[in-house]
Amino acid sequence: MKINILKKIALGVAICYLPFQTMAWGTEGHRVCGQIADSYLSPKARKAIQEILGNESIAIASNWADFIKSDPAFSYLSSWHYIDFDKPYTYPEMQAFLAQDTNTDAYTKMNFLIGELKKKDQTKENKLLYLHMLIHIVEDVHQPMHTAHTADQGGNGVKLNWNGQPSNLHSVWDSEIINAQQLSYTEYAAAINHTTAEQRAELQKAPISEWLFESSQLAEKIYADTKAGDNLSGFKYTFKYLDTVNQQLLKGGVRLAGVLNQLFG
Repeated sequence: MKINILKKIALGVAICYLPFQTMAWGTEGHRVCGQIADSYLSPKARKAIQEILGNESIAIASNWADFIKSDPAFSYLSSWHYIDFDKPYTYPEMQAFLAQDTNTDAYTKMNFLIGELKKKDQTKENKLLYLHMLIHIVEDVHQPMHTAHTADQGGNGVKLNWNGQPSNLHSVWDSEIINAQQLSYTEYAAAINHTTAEQRAELQKAPISEWLFESSQLAEKIYADTKAGDNLSGFKYTFKYLDTVNQQLLKGGVRLAGVLNQLFG
C-alpha cells in the first residue's frame, strides 16, 4: 500500500538518530547551517516557512534528506545531494559546464526546487518535500567534498585513519572536524554566526555557480593535502582546517537564508 508522503516525512524525522556514513556535514553541521539561516529570515519568510514545516525548525528540517535514505522509496533523491567533477575547472569553465548540465545533481535540482517552490498551486505535500530538499542541498554544496571528484565518490573512496580509527576523506569533512569541537548545534552556530549586513549581502548575491566553484576549489586544496592511507591527527588536521569548515558552515547558512527570503519573503 502506498504510504502518504507526509507520513514518510514524519518517518524521516522519527529515525533521526540512525547513523549514516555519507551525510554532508553530518547531523551537527546541517543543524548549524539551519540555525544560522533561521537567524536571518525575514518575518514574512519565517511565517511562510512555518506554514509548511509546522513545528519543525529549519535546523531540524536540515537533516530530513539524509534520514530518509533509510526508505528505498526515496532512493531517487540520492544524487541530488552532490555534484562531482572529473577535473578542476576555472570559473568560466565551470559556468560553461553548468550551462550544459542535464544530470540529476545538486545544481540542476536546486534550480528545479526553487522553480517549483515559486509556484502558487503546489500541494502541501510537494511544498514540504521540496522545502526539505532545498534546505538540505543548499547546505550540502558548501561541504567541499560534495563538489569533489567523480572517481572517488567525493572522497568516500579516499580511505584513511582519523586518530587511529578507519575513516575516509568525505567523513572527515562531514563530521569528524565538527564533532571534535564538542558543541551543541546551537552553541556552534552562536560561536561562528558573526556577520555584518554588508557581508551577508555580498554572500547572498553570489550565484549558485559561484558557490560550487568556491567549494570545488577548496576540494582541490584538500585533495592536494590529504592522501589515501594518511594517518590524520585530529588535533593537527582540525587546527589546520577548522577556519575553513566554519566559513563554509557560515556561508551555507547565510546563503540559505538568502534563498528562502527570496522565495518566501
